[in-house]
Amino acid sequence: MEPPTAEAVLQGVFTLYNDPNNVEKEKASKWLEEFQKSIHSWKIADELLRQKHDLNSCTFAAQTMRNKIQNSFHELPESAHESLRQSLLEHLSHITMETKSVIVTQLSLALADLALLMSSWQKPVATLLQRFSSNANMMYALIELLTLIPEEVNSRHLRLGANRRKEILIDLEADSTLVSEYLTMCLVNGNENEQLRSKILKCFTSWVQINAFKLPEISDSMIIVYCFQLLSSSTTSPDLHEAATDCLCSLLHCLELNNSRGGLDEKLFGGIMCLEEAYNMSVAQEDLDKSMNLCRLFTVLVESNLARMTESETPHYSVKSLDLVLNCVGHYDYEVAEITFNMWYRLSEDLYQRNNYKLAAHFKPYVERLIAALYKHSQLDPDHDGLVEEGGSFKDFRFKVSEIIKDVIFIVSSISCFKQMFVILQSPNVSWESSEAALFIMQNVARNILPEESEVVPKVVEAILNLPENCHIAIRYTSISILGELCDWIDSNPETLQPVLNFLLFALQQKNGLATAAANSLQSICSSCKKHMLGHISGLMEIARCLDSFDIQSDSAIGLLKGISIIIGRLPPAQLTPAMQELCSFQVEALSRLTNGDDDGLDGKKSRSDPAFWLDRLASIYRHVSPTMRNNEVNPCAFVIVNNWNVLSRALERYKNDSKIMERIVRCIRYAIRCIGKQAMPILEPLVKQIITIYSGHNHSCLLYLGSILVDEFAYEEGCTQGLLNMLQAFIEPTFGVLQMENGLKNHPDMVDDFFRLTTRFIQRAPLQFLQSVLVTPIIQCGLLACTLDHREANISVMRFFCSLLRHDRANDLEPMVQSILASHGEALIMNLLYASVFCLHSNMLSDVAEVFVEIKQHSPHQLEEYVKKAVDSLPKKNSGGSVTVTHEQMVQFVTNVVNSQTARATTQALQDFARLYR
Repeated sequence: MEPPTAEAVLQGVFTLYNDPNNVEKEKASKWLEEFQKSIHSWKIADELLRQKHDLNSCTFAAQTMRNKIQNSFHELPESAHESLRQSLLEHLSHITMETKSVIVTQLSLALADLALLMSSWQKPVATLLQRFSSNANMMYALIELLTLIPEEVNSRHLRLGANRRKEILIDLEADSTLVSEYLTMCLVNGNENEQLRSKILKCFTSWVQINAFKLPEISDSMIIVYCFQLLSSSTTSPDLHEAATDCLCSLLHCLELNNSRGGLDEKLFGGIMCLEEAYNMSVAQEDLDKSMNLCRLFTVLVESNLARMTESETPHYSVKSLDLVLNCVGHYDYEVAEITFNMWYRLSEDLYQRNNYKLAAHFKPYVERLIAALYKHSQLDPDHDGLVEEGGSFKDFRFKVSEIIKDVIFIVSSISCFKQMFVILQSPNVSWESSEAALFIMQNVARNILPEESEVVPKVVEAILNLPENCHIAIRYTSISILGELCDWIDSNPETLQPVLNFLLFALQQKNGLATAAANSLQSICSSCKKHMLGHISGLMEIARCLDSFDIQSDSAIGLLKGISIIIGRLPPAQLTPAMQELCSFQVEALSRLTNGDDDGLDGKKSRSDPAFWLDRLASIYRHVSPTMRNNEVNPCAFVIVNNWNVLSRALERYKNDSKIMERIVRCIRYAIRCIGKQAMPILEPLVKQIITIYSGHNHSCLLYLGSILVDEFAYEEGCTQGLLNMLQAFIEPTFGVLQMENGLKNHPDMVDDFFRLTTRFIQRAPLQFLQSVLVTPIIQCGLLACTLDHREANISVMRFFCSLLRHDRANDLEPMVQSILASHGEALIMNLLYASVFCLHSNMLSDVAEVFVEIKQHSPHQLEEYVKKAVDSLPKKNSGGSVTVTHEQMVQFVTNVVNSQTARATTQALQDFARLYR
């Protein structure tokens, strides 16, 4: 863009905030966005800050300055850093008590980021304190700056690199005493200004969070004492209460990180244990925010001591902090209990890993109290009608309760919990909501009950089967769900199967959600009681015929079809084929009408005229009818699947413009082919021709995925390989056409994923034919470009492609071809992989990159060393602030680590450590 003027920017800001015309506002917004990206914005933002024209222009200028330093600092030569620093310090010095907080924050953020990036600025914190600490008007701005500097140390935007970050942290640790003294002075001299006191606590917390303070030095800190005073008082404001909580939680995390013992650790523990009265007061005053803050503090106290609690069979004194947490779990509002859930999960994980019965026994009373409290929280209101509301916060809470009970139940045993809840059910005059909550808890442990249990479960099952007609619908719903969870027990006690099925069939015909619960339980019983359910196949087929008359959700109907399909798969071939044909016919006939443009007779419901409704059901059948086959036996499903092909073929043609429906059709075809494997040969040629034609005009990546399934099943077959290679060749031109567009790889990760999945299948199934084809080089070149794609699934597919390419037995005929590929592309591959690892990919994606390094090393460690050296040399050695990103010694060490690593895990660690130098 042409160099703009300050006046033009002022006009743009005025239009953005004041023009009533939305079109003009949009134009101004886009113009200002482009202006912020230009190199001219440095100078003009500085100019606007000097002019102080109005609030909006100053805010925009401060935001622009912050944005430029965060994202475009490389635009400035090192010689300009000092003048920028002086300019920002000058702007900051003009701040008064009246300056709007948004401007203070943006300017402070800009200066904080500059302090971190600018390596020539020595001791920035000491400089700022020396310049501004004596100016009372600057107190707010200086505290804001001192808060932001530690907060920004780990900013992903700045990419400081590990070396610079280490330098900064050493500097901050050295200056931490000055900061602590200044904050204490502000606290003493700040009168009763709550906003200032809150900022002081937040600043102190930000320094704790980066572990800058020497813990023994702050053990007597007035700020920590003040935090306890605030939390003990019932009159503390909400902001101060939260800030004090955050501060103490950060100190506990810091102590846990440093494994610190003694002084501060004991003071914090004792001080927090004394806050129980303050918590009880917050409950009495119904101050939910304070209750939640204190619950969070008690929970973090336990978490910071978990290692000590579980390291020995002798109980550690910190175990008593669990009483504080359980007191919170008993709060009348379930949101407070929810705060503790992660702590219980961590405790259960720790105990499970240690696998020490005596140790776990110490925690049994606490977990029993937890379950008792969760039982109470899970109760519906006495006047509640109907079921728990779908999508509501209470439904979400009950789901979390289910998860946490499943995590901790091994500590108290499932049957013990089951019995405890059964006692509640048998209590005289027990309310319906108490019964339902007890059943809900039982539902979550029922699947763990041993099949031979004969004391309680038979009584529970009998009670459920004999529920009175007038019982609350929620009790009936939860009871139906329990029967599904008891599926393994029912399998071992088959005499209960018939009455259970009768009960569920009756429930299936009910309304108000009961039918959905019954369908889910039937699916579970079909999956677990396969042998016993064979005798009930006629009843199951009758259910399938009436499926659309039941008031069940679509997912539950699909699940029910899954259960029926599993049983059909166990039938003898002569019975299996007609049963499967009938089960499919209900879906195929509806699809046939839809593909012919005739949706009459589909009950008039909107969902029925959506082909996805029927395709998902058909896919479930194809997926789960899985007969046990011997080699060369005719698959009894083949006749049905080949017979139904024409309908799916018509669906492909009719819905080729709709990507969502195409994905459902492809999924259905995928399961059909997986079901019968090579016996799908009659449909192979027409299917390949059809997907090639559709893909050339519509580029649905799911067709590439389907191609990979065909390669997996048929590439071994004589006479199929060349046809499948032709299919790949036909896919390449439209695929590359999309991926070579601007941002093509980034905008189409699914296509990248599916395309490289397809090519990987070729390498695995027909390596010789693939490596001999002319397609290899352009595919490798595409893969080289896709290395930098920051998309988990797509990147995994690209890395697996390269691994498969390099992985073949080095003793066979393919080795010369692989060596030739490595000679042509190995250097570029390592160059791109290292660049991607450092600048593009998340660290959790580097394990897949490491696999490629390992494969190259298997072929030639010497070649790998040369490639890695060249790749390292090509990377920048300094960051935009002028500090050294990577030293020569670190480069040499990285090359050594990669070349000498014996496992992919060691290579991953080397890549992550090296990438950290640039982040």
